[in-house]
Amino acid sequence: MTANSDVEYPIVAAQELFCSFPDQAAASALARGICLDPWGDVHPLCDIAVAELQQYLAAQNEWKHNFGLDSDGEGMVIGKMFGVLVARAPGGTLGYLSAFSGKLANGNHHSRFVAPVFDGLAAGSFVNAGMLRLTGINRQIAALEQENPMLHQPAILQLKTLRKAHSADLQRKIHEQYNFLNKAGIARNMTDIFAGHGYKQPPAGAGECAGPKLLQHAYRHQLEPLALAEFWWGLSPKSATWKHGAYYKPCKEKCAPILGYMLA
Repeated sequence: MTANSDVEYPIVAAQELFCSFPDQAAASALARGICLDPWGDVHPLCDIAVAELQQYLAAQNEWKHNFGLDSDGEGMVIGKMFGVLVARAPGGTLGYLSAFSGKLANGNHHSRFVAPVFDGLAAGSFVNAGMLRLTGINRQIAALEQENPMLHQPAILQLKTLRKAHSADLQRKIHEQYNFLNKAGIARNMTDIFAGHGYKQPPAGAGECAGPKLLQHAYRHQLEPLALAEFWWGLSPKSATWKHGAYYKPCKEKCAPILGYMLA
């Protein structure tokens, strides 16, 4: 399989992320005739996996994230999309993987959850350096605008042009790190995937959703994907669309092009 050399895998051992179903006979019976369709009905094995993951989320104390479900949460309330991927290990054992979309508790790596396709939060990452550079430019612009915007107009315009170019270059470099595997183990860059669907560039946050993370991990570790399901956990102060505990299909804008390639 082709791998992205800029990413180190794994922080958590792969075998620790695969949760096998306790009753393999029952799981095997449920898996007969299973066909992976992320936009189809939720498979009963996904129901079992989701119930276990939700129980873990409600009881764990390894990290803190304010889902808005209790009164002692700190900081902004941020509900989160989680996903499970039912899979078959090379020896035939049935189990599932878990993932979250974006960051969780201000981090990308937590026990039980698969790693991101690309970790922009890693120490020494070019992303951190690039964001610091953008912050510096913004501070320069703010200082000049506060002092005398008319007098410093040429310098301000120059800095804004620099900021736009730097931001575009940083975004391009980030997109280059997202190389997704398909069933055959062939990697394709995210920019190429979205270009094939008429996008000038991938939408913000593409590649960070749970579904692509789960399939990427499965392909990297020779697990056969069988069924995928995603659910929302927590409150959503920005939109009434997301309901705590409810199932949702992968988003069409960010996920459909990627999943379409990965499942082809």
